[in-house]
Amino acid sequence: MSAQRKIIHIDCDCFFAAVEMRDNPAWRDIPLAVGGQPGQRGVISTCNYLARRFGVKSAMPSSLALRLCPQLLIVPSDFARYRAASQAVHTVFQRYTSLIEPLSLDEAYLDVSGQPHCQGSASLMAAEIRAAIRNEVGITASAGIAPNKFLAKIASDWHKPDGQFLVRPQDVADFVRVLPVEKIWGVGEVTAGKLKLQGFHTCGDLQRLELLEMLRRFGKFGKNLYELARGIDHRAVHNDHERKSVSVEETYNRDLPNLAACRAELPELITRLRDRLRRAGDPPFRGVNIKIKFADFSQTTVETVAQLLDENVIDSLLATGFARGNRPVRLLGVGVRLQEAQRVPQQLQLFDISAHDNAAG
Repeated sequence: MSAQRKIIHIDCDCFFAAVEMRDNPAWRDIPLAVGGQPGQRGVISTCNYLARRFGVKSAMPSSLALRLCPQLLIVPSDFARYRAASQAVHTVFQRYTSLIEPLSLDEAYLDVSGQPHCQGSASLMAAEIRAAIRNEVGITASAGIAPNKFLAKIASDWHKPDGQFLVRPQDVADFVRVLPVEKIWGVGEVTAGKLKLQGFHTCGDLQRLELLEMLRRFGKFGKNLYELARGIDHRAVHNDHERKSVSVEETYNRDLPNLAACRAELPELITRLRDRLRRAGDPPFRGVNIKIKFADFSQTTVETVAQLLDENVIDSLLATGFARGNRPVRLLGVGVRLQEAQRVPQQLQLFDISAHDNAAG
């Protein structure tokens, strides 16, 4: 990776659950989840790997998780301890580079290009970082090492938990060719389904299309698809992002036919937004908004001044927005506008486009 950028993506393994197991050793050998209780319409924030064997996963209703794994222990979140652990992890990062881009409490990109540590080997640096996190913070982390952010993030998931994977520049073409389209940033479940209906199952399949055809079929997103399907990602690692909003959204496999159907989806969206805000450190906000994309792809956004997530207020925004189109809805989003000068992890500004957001993975 001599003249190439050297990007490391570090992702702590089942972060919230890992902190709980560290502080409560008796929980290490039992199925464990962090989240809300089922009687309070709780949702799983994350779970340990033992619980995942039963099918428990992030963003799952706690009631369903307990049906899948009756012996599951669900404990409430303790974000003071999670933030302290996150700060300790970032202290380790700072020994290797100042170019650190946090994505959430438990993951970050590091640009170690040109750094003198470990004779300049990004792989050795990643191994040292992971060892320091294990020894000093008491949890494990996985790492991906690659010439760009897109590939590094995918690689960090390759040998989870407590492992790392290197994508060398000369291996990029072969590595990307067999990647499922779901691995492409911005391709959620619905988009992946549509791509597969057109015969595109892997990045190699997408590579058959030229850029102009990509743009014709997929609009502006076509350029991203064209580049990422070839392992191209020019985004730099930034550590100075000032974000203005935190949002979640869902594209539905079947259009929601009326306002009542839209209202039925609001509680889950609000729960996911609350969880996403907690993961961002509960930043103060000054406005709440709802985004609606109708079946004809027209869309509208309604916003009001607010400092709390009030379901009645959000329901009123939904009714106002729905009346503007008064037709079936394919996408709903709920978000908040942060107070000025609030710094939160970069990715948390973007809409959470997946129904399977692997929080604190």
